[in-house]
Amino acid sequence: MGISDLPALNASLNALSAVWLTLGYICIRRGDRVNHQRAMLAALGTSALFLVSYVTYHANVGSKPFPGQGAIRWIYVTILFTHIVLAAVILPMALVTAARGLRKRFDRHVSLARWTLPLWMYVSVTGVVIYVMLYQMY
Repeated sequence: MGISDLPALNASLNALSAVWLTLGYICIRRGDRVNHQRAMLAALGTSALFLVSYVTYHANVGSKPFPGQGAIRWIYVTILFTHIVLAAVILPMALVTAARGLRKRFDRHVSLARWTLPLWMYVSVTGVVIYVMLYQMY
């Protein structure tokens, strides 16, 4: 695997993180705390792998400008902007949410998780969308 393969890996890790998040949500809705914890820790681990791969790619290649013009460019920039802002926010949120759950501080865990889950899901899904728009459409 070379540096040029990392964007596809990043998108795959984002997609896998979204799958883990979905499974974790399903498990907790069913009252299955053990599998919820496993799925959410898997999502956290997958996101950590993504971060390492993402930083490695951009440290070696830099950024790739979006070549699209017109309305598609505005759509891309809007998605990218919201993705970047929320990605910066979600990292500490996910870590604090996980720490609260692992410490069995469930009341505080749940109150933060209600915000963390949808934002983390948005970041994971838009990461895949950005990859498709930047590396597959053009």
